[in-house]
Amino acid sequence: MDFSIIDNRLHPKVRLNSICPYFTMFPLSFPYRLLTRASKNDVVYDPFCGRGTTNYAARLLGINSYGVDSNPVASAVAQAKIVSVSPHEITNLCLDILLSMSPKQLPSGEFWEWAYDPDTLFDICKIREYLLQKKQLTDIEIALRAIVLGILHGPIMKNEPSYLSNQMPRTFATKPNYSVRYWQNKNLRPPYVSLPTLVKKRSEYIFNQEVPRAAKGKIVLADSRDIQQVSSKKITCTITSPPYFGMSTYEQDQWLRNWFVGGTEKIDYSTKKQVKHHSEISFITDLSKVWKNVAAQSKPDAQLFIRFGALPSRADKTPSDMIKESLYNSDCGWKITTIKKAGEPEDSKRQANQFKTSTGKYVEEIDVFARLKN
Repeated sequence: MDFSIIDNRLHPKVRLNSICPYFTMFPLSFPYRLLTRASKNDVVYDPFCGRGTTNYAARLLGINSYGVDSNPVASAVAQAKIVSVSPHEITNLCLDILLSMSPKQLPSGEFWEWAYDPDTLFDICKIREYLLQKKQLTDIEIALRAIVLGILHGPIMKNEPSYLSNQMPRTFATKPNYSVRYWQNKNLRPPYVSLPTLVKKRSEYIFNQEVPRAAKGKIVLADSRDIQQVSSKKITCTITSPPYFGMSTYEQDQWLRNWFVGGTEKIDYSTKKQVKHHSEISFITDLSKVWKNVAAQSKPDAQLFIRFGALPSRADKTPSDMIKESLYNSDCGWKITTIKKAGEPEDSKRQANQFKTSTGKYVEEIDVFARLKN
């Protein structure tokens, strides 16, 4: 595939990768370029899969892949990257739910009154309750969930609406008190947005005819420090980007989408399921647990590719030192073969403002390549 296609998020083949805006992600070209050297028999894994970028790169190449993430929003989005459905199936399911469901509970309070038109919120709650009552989702339901997550909040457009909410960012949800003050000061009342119309529009855009056939794989909502097995076959290649030290607010910044997938209507500030960020020692120790679990599921001579960086104000150790120490402490056979500069994050490819120094420069990221030598 032409690499210019991979870097163009608007191309029909790669639109599925942008099904839902997400706070942090590495560019699709990173795992894709690495996987062009892989074979169809390889098994790819990402223990910090986020919104499933590695998994979608594997799908583009017809390679089986697996992913784990402890964030329910990330997991829900990533699951949609490995299903094959049609826009017609998604739209019909949406309409069936809206006609048959009557939500038992609606969120209340000033935020919700200002965030959504009441009829739009009513329809959102119908979809939410339908999905939450299912023990296991079908591929069509997984796709619908991701579509709604992607349109749940965002800016008010000048022409046709693209998001369901009052004026908000796309990539993260602002906190309730701030949001209400902003809307009141600007006198911004939430417009009515037709959920089924927007679902139809997004489904036809995302799940178009050029989306490649899905390879085998699985996305697991779990803690990669603990999970013992994700695939019946041994992993041959792991491509991942762990959370940078100090970045511990993923779920809080996605609190509104987290509500849609089953969380509370108030922000939960606990971080029990996340890699610890209390100190560099605890952070490195937790990374070591992940590398050890990856090794236990991998073939001898398996490859590990890590993209990593740091927040300017948090780390005393360099990103290189942290990864070296975490791999060494895992004591399971990972041997670093290469560490090279990945360059500065691009605004269009990452939530790059989070990585800027006080002088306006970015902290340079690194790519670490290792092999499993037992």
